Amino acid sequence: MNLANKITMLRVLMIPIFVVILFSDFENNHYIAGLVFAIASGTDCLDGYIARHKGQVTTFGKFIDPLADKILVSAALISLVQLGKVPAWVVIVIIAREFTITGFRIVAASEGITIAASPLGKIKTITQLIAIISLLIRNFPFNLLNFPFDYIMLYISLFFTILSGVDYIYKNRHVLYTSNK
Repeated sequence: MNLANKITMLRVLMIPIFVVILFSDFENNHYIAGLVFAIASGTDCLDGYIARHKGQVTTFGKFIDPLADKILVSAALISLVQLGKVPAWVVIVIIAREFTITGFRIVAASEGITIAASPLGKIKTITQLIAIISLLIRNFPFNLLNFPFDYIMLYISLFFTILSGVDYIYKNRHVLYTSNK
Protein backbone atom coordinates (compact mmCIF):
# COMPACT_ATOMS: atom_id res chain seq x y z
CA MET A 1 0.00 0.00 0.00
CA ASN A 2 1.48 3.33 -1.06
CA LEU A 3 1.66 6.50 1.05
CA ALA A 4 -1.39 8.15 -0.56
CA ASN A 5 -3.56 5.11 0.17
CA LYS A 6 -2.24 4.90 3.75
CA ILE A 7 -3.29 8.52 4.31
CA THR A 8 -6.74 7.76 2.88
CA MET A 9 -7.05 4.77 5.22
CA LEU A 10 -6.05 7.04 8.11
CA ARG A 11 -9.05 9.22 7.18
CA VAL A 12 -11.32 6.17 7.30
CA LEU A 13 -9.95 5.22 10.73
CA MET A 14 -10.47 8.76 12.00
CA ILE A 15 -14.24 8.60 11.32
CA PRO A 16 -15.18 6.42 14.32
CA ILE A 17 -12.71 8.34 16.49
CA PHE A 18 -14.41 11.59 15.48
CA VAL A 19 -17.89 10.18 16.26
CA VAL A 20 -16.85 8.73 19.63
CA ILE A 21 -15.28 12.04 20.68
CA LEU A 22 -18.30 14.03 19.49
CA PHE A 23 -20.69 11.93 21.57
CA SER A 24 -18.41 11.63 24.61
CA ASP A 25 -19.26 13.52 27.73
CA PHE A 26 -16.22 15.60 28.56
CA GLU A 27 -15.51 19.30 28.48
CA ASN A 28 -14.86 20.76 25.03
CA ASN A 29 -15.45 17.44 23.26
CA HIS A 30 -17.06 19.33 20.37
CA TYR A 31 -13.89 21.37 19.80
CA ILE A 32 -11.75 18.23 19.79
CA ALA A 33 -14.22 16.50 17.46
CA GLY A 34 -14.06 19.56 15.19
CA LEU A 35 -10.27 19.34 15.17
CA VAL A 36 -10.34 15.61 14.35
CA PHE A 37 -12.84 16.28 11.55
CA ALA A 38 -10.68 19.12 10.20
CA ILE A 39 -7.56 16.94 10.22
CA ALA A 40 -9.45 14.08 8.56
CA SER A 41 -10.76 16.50 5.93
CA GLY A 42 -7.27 17.83 5.34
CA THR A 43 -5.95 14.36 4.59
CA ASP A 44 -8.12 14.40 1.46
CA CYS A 45 -6.03 17.20 -0.05
CA LEU A 46 -2.82 15.58 1.10
CA ASP A 47 -3.49 12.09 -0.25
CA GLY A 48 -4.69 13.50 -3.57
CA TYR A 49 -1.61 15.69 -3.90
CA ILE A 50 0.73 12.82 -3.11
CA ALA A 51 -1.08 10.42 -5.45
CA ARG A 52 -0.92 12.82 -8.39
CA HIS A 53 2.54 14.30 -7.88
CA LYS A 54 4.30 11.07 -6.94
CA GLY A 55 2.51 8.91 -9.49
CA GLN A 56 0.74 6.88 -6.81
CA VAL A 57 -2.74 6.85 -8.35
CA THR A 58 -4.19 3.35 -7.92
CA THR A 59 -7.50 1.63 -8.57
CA PHE A 60 -7.86 1.10 -4.80
CA GLY A 61 -7.24 4.82 -4.23
CA LYS A 62 -9.82 5.78 -6.85
CA PHE A 63 -12.32 3.62 -4.98
CA ILE A 64 -11.52 4.36 -1.33
CA ASP A 65 -10.79 8.11 -1.53
CA PRO A 66 -14.25 9.32 -2.59
CA LEU A 67 -15.86 6.70 -0.36
CA ALA A 68 -13.89 7.94 2.65
CA ASP A 69 -14.91 11.52 1.88
CA LYS A 70 -18.60 10.65 1.64
CA ILE A 71 -18.57 8.55 4.80
CA LEU A 72 -16.76 11.30 6.75
CA VAL A 73 -19.16 14.04 5.66
CA SER A 74 -22.23 11.81 6.09
CA ALA A 75 -21.12 10.72 9.58
CA ALA A 76 -20.64 14.34 10.61
CA LEU A 77 -23.95 15.52 9.17
CA ILE A 78 -25.96 12.63 10.60
CA SER A 79 -24.32 13.19 13.99
CA LEU A 80 -25.22 16.88 13.81
CA VAL A 81 -28.85 15.91 13.11
CA GLN A 82 -28.84 13.66 16.18
CA LEU A 83 -27.42 16.51 18.24
CA GLY A 84 -30.21 18.79 17.00
CA LYS A 85 -27.80 21.15 15.21
CA VAL A 86 -28.87 20.53 11.60
CA PRO A 87 -32.33 19.91 10.13
CA ALA A 88 -32.69 16.35 8.81
CA TRP A 89 -34.08 17.54 5.47
CA VAL A 90 -30.83 19.41 4.73
CA VAL A 91 -28.81 16.26 5.35
CA ILE A 92 -31.20 14.19 3.24
CA VAL A 93 -30.73 16.58 0.30
CA ILE A 94 -26.94 16.53 0.67
CA ILE A 95 -26.69 12.74 0.96
CA ALA A 96 -29.21 12.20 -1.86
CA ARG A 97 -27.05 14.37 -4.13
CA GLU A 98 -23.99 12.27 -3.26
CA PHE A 99 -25.81 9.00 -4.00
CA THR A 100 -27.15 10.42 -7.26
CA ILE A 101 -23.78 11.65 -8.51
CA THR A 102 -22.04 8.44 -7.41
CA GLY A 103 -24.61 6.41 -9.32
CA PHE A 104 -24.20 8.68 -12.29
CA ARG A 105 -20.42 8.16 -12.22
CA ILE A 106 -20.89 4.39 -12.03
CA VAL A 107 -23.07 4.47 -15.15
CA ALA A 108 -20.51 6.67 -16.92
CA ALA A 109 -17.66 4.37 -15.93
CA SER A 110 -19.57 1.34 -17.22
CA GLU A 111 -19.68 3.12 -20.59
CA GLY A 112 -15.96 3.86 -20.43
CA ILE A 113 -16.55 7.54 -19.68
CA THR A 114 -14.58 9.30 -16.96
CA ILE A 115 -16.13 12.47 -15.61
CA ALA A 116 -13.84 14.82 -13.72
CA ALA A 117 -14.90 16.82 -10.71
CA SER A 118 -16.22 20.25 -11.59
CA PRO A 119 -15.27 23.59 -10.03
CA LEU A 120 -18.79 23.78 -8.56
CA GLY A 121 -18.26 20.37 -6.96
CA LYS A 122 -15.07 21.63 -5.37
CA ILE A 123 -16.89 24.72 -4.05
CA LYS A 124 -19.59 22.40 -2.71
CA THR A 125 -17.02 20.35 -0.84
CA ILE A 126 -15.21 23.35 0.61
CA THR A 127 -18.43 25.02 1.79
CA GLN A 128 -19.66 21.75 3.31
CA LEU A 129 -16.43 21.27 5.25
CA ILE A 130 -16.44 24.86 6.50
CA ALA A 131 -20.09 24.52 7.56
CA ILE A 132 -19.50 21.23 9.35
CA ILE A 133 -16.42 22.47 11.20
CA SER A 134 -18.25 25.68 12.18
CA LEU A 135 -21.20 23.67 13.48
CA LEU A 136 -18.94 21.27 15.36
CA ILE A 137 -17.08 24.05 17.15
CA ARG A 138 -20.36 25.76 17.99
CA ASN A 139 -19.81 28.70 15.65
CA PHE A 140 -16.69 29.89 17.44
CA PRO A 141 -15.57 32.72 17.25
CA PHE A 142 -18.66 34.09 15.51
CA ASN A 143 -20.85 33.14 18.46
CA LEU A 144 -19.10 35.93 20.38
CA LEU A 145 -20.56 38.38 17.87
CA ASN A 146 -23.94 36.66 17.78
CA PHE A 147 -23.41 36.07 14.04
CA PRO A 148 -24.76 32.75 12.67
CA PHE A 149 -21.81 32.00 10.39
CA ASP A 150 -22.28 28.24 10.86
CA TYR A 151 -25.87 28.25 9.59
CA ILE A 152 -25.11 30.71 6.81
CA MET A 153 -22.36 28.35 5.62
CA LEU A 154 -24.69 25.35 5.98
CA TYR A 155 -27.23 26.92 3.63
CA ILE A 156 -24.55 28.17 1.25
CA SER A 157 -23.22 24.60 1.10
CA LEU A 158 -26.75 23.33 0.51
CA PHE A 159 -27.10 25.77 -2.39
CA PHE A 160 -23.82 24.59 -3.95
CA THR A 161 -24.75 20.97 -3.29
CA ILE A 162 -27.92 21.36 -5.33
CA LEU A 163 -26.37 23.61 -7.98
CA SER A 164 -23.35 21.35 -8.53
CA GLY A 165 -25.56 18.26 -8.70
CA VAL A 166 -27.86 19.78 -11.31
CA ASP A 167 -24.88 21.15 -13.25
CA TYR A 168 -23.11 17.79 -13.15
CA ILE A 169 -26.10 15.87 -14.48
CA TYR A 170 -26.99 18.50 -17.08
CA LYS A 171 -23.48 18.74 -18.51
CA ASN A 172 -23.14 14.96 -18.64
CA ARG A 173 -26.72 14.01 -19.53
CA HIS A 174 -25.48 12.27 -22.66
CA VAL A 175 -24.23 9.47 -20.38
CA LEU A 176 -27.83 8.51 -19.64
CA TYR A 177 -28.67 8.31 -23.32
CA THR A 178 -25.75 6.26 -24.63
CA SER A 179 -26.59 2.90 -26.10
CA ASN A 180 -24.83 -0.42 -25.68
CA LYS A 181 -26.17 -1.64 -29.03
